[in-house]
Amino acid sequence: MGKTWANRPARTALGIDLHVEPAGPGLRRGLTDALREAVRSGRLLPGTRLPSSRSLAADLAIARNTVADAYADLVAEGWLTARQGSGTRVATGVPALPADPRTAATAAATAHRPAYDLRAGFPDVSAFPRTEWLKAARRALTAAPNDAFGYGDPRGRVELRTALAAYLARARGVRADPEHIVICAGFAHGLTLLGKALRARGADTIAVESYGLDEHWQLLTAAGLRQVALPMDELGTDTGALGPGPAAVLLTPSHQFPLGLPLHHDRRAAVVDWARRTGGLVLEDDYDGEFRYDRRPVGALQGLAPDEVVYLGTASKSLAPGLRLAWMVLPPAVAREVTAAKGGVDTCGAPDQLTLAEFIDSGGYDRHVRASRTRYRRRRDALVAALAERAPAIRVTGIAAGLHVVLRLPPGSVGRVIRAAAARGLAVEGLTPRHRHPTAAVEAPDALVLGYGTPADHAWSGALDVLCAVLSDPAVISAA
Repeated sequence: MGKTWANRPARTALGIDLHVEPAGPGLRRGLTDALREAVRSGRLLPGTRLPSSRSLAADLAIARNTVADAYADLVAEGWLTARQGSGTRVATGVPALPADPRTAATAAATAHRPAYDLRAGFPDVSAFPRTEWLKAARRALTAAPNDAFGYGDPRGRVELRTALAAYLARARGVRADPEHIVICAGFAHGLTLLGKALRARGADTIAVESYGLDEHWQLLTAAGLRQVALPMDELGTDTGALGPGPAAVLLTPSHQFPLGLPLHHDRRAAVVDWARRTGGLVLEDDYDGEFRYDRRPVGALQGLAPDEVVYLGTASKSLAPGLRLAWMVLPPAVAREVTAAKGGVDTCGAPDQLTLAEFIDSGGYDRHVRASRTRYRRRRDALVAALAERAPAIRVTGIAAGLHVVLRLPPGSVGRVIRAAAARGLAVEGLTPRHRHPTAAVEAPDALVLGYGTPADHAWSGALDVLCAVLSDPAVISAA
């Protein structure tokens, strides 16, 4: 009777896993050749620890001596090293070994990274509260029920939805019910889900602001929604220009991105009136609502009309974009449609959701936001003061809130400024064409969108010095 699974050697957890396929006239030679080729090709990198001979023999269902002999052959050839207490490892400096692809990839990324980065859209990720987050994670995971590690409610963990409902009501004036909150993997994921829900309703057109992010417009296009750009002026987006055609409008009413204007109260009332008259939806992107400096906080538009406004918030600016955590507060009917669009299971990691819930409930989130607000305000003040002293011809706007400002430049100079900054290792970006919608009937000014929240603390003063050097150079900023 041939071998069966019942009489094979037991597969025990004696070491690490290694995929290897011996081939050839004999097991020992076949295994030796397969291991040698895995090292030569770079699949097994220098320093990689191999399974013990007992563990690999059990995995391959062969004799332990066969594995031990193959290891001994490769140690003698110099492909492997074996030391008491350290196990068997891939040797360093073996012949024909290619460069470590991880090292090569890191080096390539570093080579193309600017020394300083003042592009907008990013917080200072070096300030992520690692210690407090880790404490919150320990508490959350210790208390987590077993079902937290299942597939979960597609709306997200109830602990996070409950914590967010209380926080958003207190801090942003949002009227939220945990039952009508949906957790998503970042703002882009939420916008994609809303696009699907709108198309399922039969919608084909959405209004957008004249300035915004290409990525968001592309997501709406991919969802099958044609976009109409609304005009803008010193009062913000002209919501009075909304007609009966669009089924929804996407706005950044608290702090227009990238121009930095709050939506005037008359226009907030106008967009709510439009939604009630037409049955349209207002999609409110509150991407940096926690950061206000020189004015009273502007409450969320959703608080005026919770049945007509979808509120979208995110941890990307307040904590870090790498968390991939955002949330939508939805009218009841829309909540059902978006949940259906999301699918039958939660697509966001439960451990991070539980940690954020604990971080909010424990007060850690509020403490971190307050500390961040103070740090960013100091940076903004230093930026405004330095430009007033060293480049007084540059007008700074949109400074009352957020993590970025707009620098108005002399006509025709924006390209020279970007190139001169790049030559000095500083990354900056212009207001257009990236931030201007293709259908917008506006003449874009020469300007930079400058993210003063992006650099780490140790890089901030250097970035500011380079920026001022560029903007004070008459050869760079003179009008065309």
